[in-house]
Amino acid sequence: MTTDYPGQIARRVHPETWHEQLTDLNHLLMVYKFGLAEINTKVTILAEELAHRGSGNPIEHVLPRLKSPASITAKARRLGCSLTFEDLRDQIRDIAGIRIVCSFVSDVYTVAKMLTRQPDVHLVVEKDYIANPKPNGYRSLHLIVEVPVFMSDRVVAVPVEVQLRTVAMDFWASLEHKIYYKHDPDVVPPRLRDELTAAAEDAARLDLRMERLHREIHGPRR
Repeated sequence: MTTDYPGQIARRVHPETWHEQLTDLNHLLMVYKFGLAEINTKVTILAEELAHRGSGNPIEHVLPRLKSPASITAKARRLGCSLTFEDLRDQIRDIAGIRIVCSFVSDVYTVAKMLTRQPDVHLVVEKDYIANPKPNGYRSLHLIVEVPVFMSDRVVAVPVEVQLRTVAMDFWASLEHKIYYKHDPDVVPPRLRDELTAAAEDAARLDLRMERLHREIHGPRR
């Protein structure tokens, strides 16, 4: 049994109409759906095992998501990206994604290590926006991983974006998105942008304080 990338499946099909392209895209999204399910299962197993240990489950909640064909095609147009899977794979890295919200900053790195050290999870890219926040204050650990999906006649390596963050980081990111929803951040007055960045700093300090308090009461996680 050979291992294929989703793009290699796409090369076998040569759609001539937009409708056929969307049909093919729906088929390829099914492969991404299976890859996302694989990662979601792994995270669920980790959460249940860690909770069973009795030392506290570091995973607060998990949110998997899969881009719709309409969302993918719209983003592809904005990027000037064709609908071949090679281009989609290279230029749109978040077709399948999962957000893992953890209790504390140290938990983010612990869960990431537990996930990526599994032999069938291949780490492709890591971007640490906790150690190096974005200019607007955004913090999160972003991973692109590949997992094998066993189809009827082949194994497909499926990329999945994994975002790991704390509750405080998730709170800030979610509300920042709502504040900017349908607004260009560049037209928002600098004073308000500065306030949002300051709020991100406040959230980061709260993360550190809450983890310190937890450690003083319970000791380090085992």
